[in-house]
Formats: sequence, structure tokens, C-alpha cells
Amino acid sequence: MDINRELIDGCIRGQRASQDALYKKFSSLLFGICLRYARNRMEAQDVLQEVFVKVYNNIGSYNNEGSFEGWLRRIAVNTSITNYRKNLKHAYQADVDELIRTNDEPMHFEDLEFTAEEMMLCIENLPSGYKTVFNLYVVEGFMHKEISDMLGIDVNTSKSQLSRAKTYLQRELKNIATVKIKEHV
Repeated sequence: MDINRELIDGCIRGQRASQDALYKKFSSLLFGICLRYARNRMEAQDVLQEVFVKVYNNIGSYNNEGSFEGWLRRIAVNTSITNYRKNLKHAYQADVDELIRTNDEPMHFEDLEFTAEEMMLCIENLPSGYKTVFNLYVVEGFMHKEISDMLGIDVNTSKSQLSRAKTYLQRELKNIATVKIKEHV
């Protein structure tokens, strides 16, 4: 029998050992998803706990169609989006200086190399609205219409948030590049 099927059956029966094994097997994957949408690690941990509560409560509804991991990912994304919506009133607040700087000319980075950690830090530091739309569009592969439906925003707002996220990331990467150049001089 498939190891996932054994874990699923054990969780359906409410076996604590199966729930623990399922958590250990998938928590880091799902935490990464939660972290992409949360404002910080603590919020991501809270969302992850909500994800597993939903998984344990609804695991009987998994019908072996599609991958189990895909089913878990969908719950993590949807729970993260629900959390985002709860905090939506703060999502589009930005510092006035930040808004003024978005008009900077984008810089081309074809010849520069950035580490995965540098890229992740830049994405993690995006303002909440930018980060959510960026992750849904670029990482998860949703279209703007789907994002607008998920977040309850206009399609053009989704497009605008993505554009601003890209500009923000370009500026942050430019800052990192400047520091790297100064360190090598």
C-alpha cells in the first residue's frame, strides 16, 4: 500500500501517530507556501497550524484524484489567502517614500548574479499586497482574473500590484548590487 494512503487512512481513523507522521512529512513544504503569503514567520506558523487543522478535519474528503501533495498545497494556498483577506485592510498601505521611489528607472540585471537567499529576502520584504499578488502570479501560476476572484480585488489592481512588486524587487536588487560592487572595490 502507498505510504501516503496509509497515512491518510490512519488520519481518517484519528490515529495520532499517523497525524504526526503526516505533519513531519509535509510541514516544511506547506510552511514554505504559508511563508510566501504571510507577513512574517510567526504569522506563517499560525497559518500552517490552520492548514493542518483543515487537513485533519477534511482528509476523508480526499478522493485519490490528483496528487495528495497537490491537495495539501491547495489547502495551504487557500488558507493563506483567507488569512491575507482577514488582514486586507492593511495590505495596500505603503510608505509615501516607497510610492515616490516606484518611478525609478528599472535596472537590467542580466550580468549580475544573486543568491537564492538574496532573492527570497527581497520577496519576503515586499509590502503585503505586492507579495501576495507576486506569489500567486509568479510562483503559483494563477492568472490575474483568478487572483482578483481569490482576493476580492479588481483585475487591474492585481496587474498594478504585480507591476509595483516587480519595480520594488528591481530597486531592492539594485541596492544589493550596489553593496556588492562597493565591497569589491
